[in-house]
Amino acid sequence: MSDTTATPSPILPNEGLHVIHLYLRMDHVEWQFLDATERKERRARLAGVVAELRALPRTQVLPFSVVSAKSDLGFMVLTPDLHNADYASKRLAEGLGPGMLTPVFSWLSLTERSEYTTTEKEYTQTLQEEGVEAGTPEFQEKMEAFHQRIAKYLKYRLDPDLPTGGEWPVLCFYPMSKRRNLEQNWYAESFDHRNKLMAGHAKVGRTYAGRVLQLITGSTGLDDMEWGVTLLAKSASEIKAIVYEMRFDEVSSRYAEFGDFLIGIRMETEALCDRLGL
Repeated sequence: MSDTTATPSPILPNEGLHVIHLYLRMDHVEWQFLDATERKERRARLAGVVAELRALPRTQVLPFSVVSAKSDLGFMVLTPDLHNADYASKRLAEGLGPGMLTPVFSWLSLTERSEYTTTEKEYTQTLQEEGVEAGTPEFQEKMEAFHQRIAKYLKYRLDPDLPTGGEWPVLCFYPMSKRRNLEQNWYAESFDHRNKLMAGHAKVGRTYAGRVLQLITGSTGLDDMEWGVTLLAKSASEIKAIVYEMRFDEVSSRYAEFGDFLIGIRMETEALCDRLGL
């Protein structure tokens, strides 16, 4: 972080990364007053800001063009230090120079593990119900595979390495919460009941493996709703399909509240500037 003051001590979460979703609008009127040389310098400046941020420890920056009039462009930033998350949002907002970009929507969250992740005890019970007894070679083989799957899953949940935009060009983001109405209060349900419902919910999501990547980040106490959902896909059709199918699952149909849905096309800064007509 380039600053004239002393570098502040990092503000790190207990685990995981801070995540910023930042959406900005371009002032095309002001841009028209710039000459060709200054426009070129401003474009290079935005690319430089993204490169600078990507050089920060364990930091990823995903630029994208927003496909609607809700915004013009956006960035998803993942970084462990809250100072760097704050710095990134401010640097990106001035990436084309003062006054050229105006933030219209942002979201702060943390990568987190799910409290409904299958435990070793639960998986052991599942194996026993399938007739696989503890201590047998088959049991040991299945448990080893289980531990490898869980380790990979937790690594993705807490410290994801998101793929390139060419591979997964469509980015969908939306915030959500669980209902706390008198007759539909998620938090009044027992853990066992919630765990069972979430297992069914996850089963639907797994049918989209290879078609949609899902990253659920926690925003309780950090922003206006409880989670931020980021979906990466190869087409908008896959986004539409998974969200539609999930609506019929009880976790969504009875207990979910959704914020705005925002769709972006991932592209690097040069292509992003071209798309904006800069």
